[in-house]
Amino acid sequence: MASEIRLFKTGQPHERGLNLADLVVLLAVGVVVYIGVRLSLDAPRVIHGPEISLSPLMLPFYAVLSVGRMLLAYILSLVFSIIYGYVAANNKRAEKVLLPLLDVLQSVPILSFLPVVLLSFSALLPASTAAELASVVLIFTSQAWNMTFAWYQSLTTIPTELREASAIFRLNAWLRLKTLQLPFAALSLIWNSMMSWSGGWFFLMAAEIFTVGQRDFRLPGLGAYLSVAANQGNILGLAYGIAALVVIIVLLDQFVWRPLLAWADRFKLEMVESENPPTSWFYDVLSQSRLVARFGQRVIHPLIEKVDALMGRWLPASYPVTAEGNRRRWQEMAVFSVIGLGLAYGAYRAFGMLVEISMVGWGQIVIGLATTLLRVITALIITLAWTVPLGVLIGTNKRAASVLQPLVQVMASIPATALFPAFLLILIALPAGLNIAAVLLMLMGTQWYLLFNVIAGAAAIPQDLKYTATMLGLSRAERWRTLILPALFPYLVTGSITASGGAWNASIVAEYTVFGGRAYHVTGIGAVISQATASGNFPMLLGATLSMIVAVVLINRLFWRRLYHIAEEQYRME
Repeated sequence: MASEIRLFKTGQPHERGLNLADLVVLLAVGVVVYIGVRLSLDAPRVIHGPEISLSPLMLPFYAVLSVGRMLLAYILSLVFSIIYGYVAANNKRAEKVLLPLLDVLQSVPILSFLPVVLLSFSALLPASTAAELASVVLIFTSQAWNMTFAWYQSLTTIPTELREASAIFRLNAWLRLKTLQLPFAALSLIWNSMMSWSGGWFFLMAAEIFTVGQRDFRLPGLGAYLSVAANQGNILGLAYGIAALVVIIVLLDQFVWRPLLAWADRFKLEMVESENPPTSWFYDVLSQSRLVARFGQRVIHPLIEKVDALMGRWLPASYPVTAEGNRRRWQEMAVFSVIGLGLAYGAYRAFGMLVEISMVGWGQIVIGLATTLLRVITALIITLAWTVPLGVLIGTNKRAASVLQPLVQVMASIPATALFPAFLLILIALPAGLNIAAVLLMLMGTQWYLLFNVIAGAAAIPQDLKYTATMLGLSRAERWRTLILPALFPYLVTGSITASGGAWNASIVAEYTVFGGRAYHVTGIGAVISQATASGNFPMLLGATLSMIVAVVLINRLFWRRLYHIAEEQYRME
């Protein structure tokens, strides 16, 4: 009887492959990349950034600057994710464009695009301002996509009965967002926010110090401190920088993430209370504080009421879907015609730059893509093998979570690029040592995307379903097959998409690195992009970047997107 029990909705998944929207989006992104490359040609030839002191006394100041950049990028990422995912999940016409665009955006290799952003900004703005803006943009692109995917996945898997209840109560869009959608997605958003900060720390070294030819962009901060220490082979400096980073991560865990997880536990979709809910001493202090309660009553609650009234006037009772008249269609045709002409001209100019690449260069790009794809698949298989059991343990066992959760957060937040030189020195003497090191760095930079999503999925399993599995006497294997894996499936898809995209991005630093004044590289598209950046070969940079984008988008649309629709149709808890 146990094998006949279904805890999840079943249905026929929709098969969706590439369509016209994908091609238009790819063309548009290609034109944007070309514009950035073209602007880069007008950037100043020589740029010198400020000196970075390796004195431990400077670490508190550098830490404040780095956390400030991270916070600004995170706020932008959160706002972007909420708006973008909401529109994509609630408007089918917009979804046809926004989802392909999201696939493209998360597949853009940010480390290859960074020199383009830096140089194009510096062609228009002072070097220091350009570096600050480019740093925030890079950190934003390392934080936003997994949060957007997680938010979209949550919106598309809300149980039907909750949707019907919101319709019966005639909730407008704001109240539906506030009372249903955000609470339902709270756990997933919090865990992915932790992952976003971890991803930001990973790319911090690249975001705060970058060299393109004779242009040396650098910003005071922890990332620049770690990068300078690594380049100089200063092990003591690396230790000081990593220690400062660990202190920041522990403080964030105790004063931000743990209180948020304890608060968000109230939003779990279950009929009975969990046996081991997450706890936080700081959250308990805030909950028992009379000062905080008075501040909430006199400031927070009146402010929320004003926001409710304001948003209630702005947003209608349902997402607007109106018939298109002749005049509206003519306006759309005119706008699309102008956009189409602009894309056609930009594509023509980009093609003119791409034809400068020789057949040998294109051969390097194709071989590099195939080699990096093998490393990405290897890294993803290894990641799945250990993150699923560990994530389920942390998400379902309070005692294990109290020990392992802060440890995982610290390990995930330490920039792998800071530790990579040490691993490189150990592995370089082994056969295929550079290839092993490349896969290792991909793992260190991307495995956490999957682990945090698995933890979020395991923590969201309702307690009443666990009790049901126990009463039915399901064996461990049957419990995994009928409850745990189906419940995790949407989170596994989301985590795998972001992890694989992160692995492609990490290939740029994994396949080509400089330590102690010497360059180490292996065959791969990341090495091609890094070498093109170092030599200022912009046609090769454009061709390799666009090739990586196309490859990742094809994989997402032909494989991961199909799994997304299976998750939406067959594994919604109802």
